[in-house]
Amino acid sequence: MHEDAHHAGGFLVHVAIGDPQAPLAKVLGVLAHHGLLAGERLRSEVQLVSIGDHFDWGPPEQREQATSEALALLQWLASHPPEQVILLAGNHDLARVCELSHFADDEAYAAARREADAAYRRGQVDAAKEAAFLRRYPFVPTAETLARDLSCFSVAQRECVTALLRSCRLRLAHAHGDLLLVHAGVTVEDLALLHPPFLSPPHDARAIAASLNEFLDARVAAWDQGPLDLAPLQRSGDLAFGESRGVLSHRPVDPRHAQAGALDGPPRRRFDPRRLPEGVTQVIGHVRDGKCRTEMPQWCREPGPGRDGPLRSLSISPANGAETVSYGLGTEEQARLLFIDGGMYHVAIEAYELLDLDRVAALE
Repeated sequence: MHEDAHHAGGFLVHVAIGDPQAPLAKVLGVLAHHGLLAGERLRSEVQLVSIGDHFDWGPPEQREQATSEALALLQWLASHPPEQVILLAGNHDLARVCELSHFADDEAYAAARREADAAYRRGQVDAAKEAAFLRRYPFVPTAETLARDLSCFSVAQRECVTALLRSCRLRLAHAHGDLLLVHAGVTVEDLALLHPPFLSPPHDARAIAASLNEFLDARVAAWDQGPLDLAPLQRSGDLAFGESRGVLSHRPVDPRHAQAGALDGPPRRRFDPRRLPEGVTQVIGHVRDGKCRTEMPQWCREPGPGRDGPLRSLSISPANGAETVSYGLGTEEQARLLFIDGGMYHVAIEAYELLDLDRVAALE
């Protein structure tokens, strides 16, 4: 690598990193392990795309650390030039200005989380306590939402996310050649909701990314206070609506294993990957290998339990007048989906793979 590469007219290395939900030292350790750092900064010839979800990791005893270090990570990433570090929004990032926008200060959030903790303990729900909690906080769907999913929040995080949105630094999508990078994927039904709608293949990654980002910018420009409205592409969760649905929240599923109502929409909780647009390979985070194996067992290329660390892919090919779906480890050529959320918190630094966007393979 050459330190003056960027200044000479471009980046030599283009890399995407999956959901960096881990201690700051571990995220930086992953980048250093792959030779992407020069001191405390990215090397000048490296362009990095973060696929989103910078917040909420670890068990309850690490909440204070996770709250401060996640903010520090996002600020560190954003301190690089915008053309060098592309920040994509995940559902956890935008929850700071959606579900969590109702908390005026850290004390109000902490009080609500204490009630959520009392109602949701180690996966067990106290129905009476949860009902009382939801009467006071109907803008979240369950006690688990604050006790586990969105358990490491501060107002400073919301202020940071708001500033990144208003400066057009936090994006919904990025294109690199024929690759479309989005947090959780977009289906043909999602694309039909854009203006102008994308109604027929072949689809163009750059055009889709531009349209998604224009949608976000328009919503941010119209946003004054309260929760950011991203309907119909994304709908925040609350007591009346249920869990969040849409392009930041949904996951691929074999319809034979989908829960009732999960495929309804858009916005959806789950999507059939055969509804992904043709002609575009999407790079997503959001979902780890174990969840994919649970929800697409008959499509798995290799048996066994979920494995954190490696990149994964999903391919769709015609067979006997139908479409055959194949999912597994590695980056198959002509894949429709590439998965880069390797469960960073749960795996050793040296085992966490990054995506080389030029080779469309694990960074060597």
